[in-house]
Amino acid sequence: MRGWLLGILGALTALAATAASAHGGVSVENDVCIMRIGQYRAHFSGYQPEFRATQEFCEDIPEVADAIIVLDFIDNALRGMNVEFSVVADNADLGSRARFEDLGGLDTIRRSALMNVPPAQYPHGTITFKPSFTKAGWYIGVLTATDPQSGAVIHSVFPFKVGVSKRWPYLLAFAVIMTLSLLLYRLTGRKLKAAPAA
Repeated sequence: MRGWLLGILGALTALAATAASAHGGVSVENDVCIMRIGQYRAHFSGYQPEFRATQEFCEDIPEVADAIIVLDFIDNALRGMNVEFSVVADNADLGSRARFEDLGGLDTIRRSALMNVPPAQYPHGTITFKPSFTKAGWYIGVLTATDPQSGAVIHSVFPFKVGVSKRWPYLLAFAVIMTLSLLLYRLTGRKLKAAPAA
């Protein structure tokens, strides 16, 4: 019975550790950092070298500070389009439900943008920009791609948080390990021996 319990504890510990490090290595096959621009896709990577030199993030920006954001076009069709990128503060409290229609159109987005990369073509398929965030909260990234031949315009809107800490998976893993350790200790019948009286 004891070996069985130790096996379960080991398996659950490994499972909890895996859950806590789910955003480790990023690959194209398993990448959750894929940005959809209509039918096209781009890989989104973010960095904050001042605080987390080697850590890549994809959804939320952990620190209120400067960031480096890199978009790599997966679909080559985007390389021939005029691509514009803006970041606006989420003053309407749209949060994760934000859509392009909620933002008042491209002119409104440009006027209220904290950062705007004007429309240009990127023949190498990479855009790098460096926004500076001074307040924690929700922000909205807007990427607009215009086909210069047809005039077709497509948008991608992605809300994100700045100044958030994702420590809960580690705390959850720690709590699971501690609970299972206590359960194992109780079930194996081990008791602390009282120290002899002096």
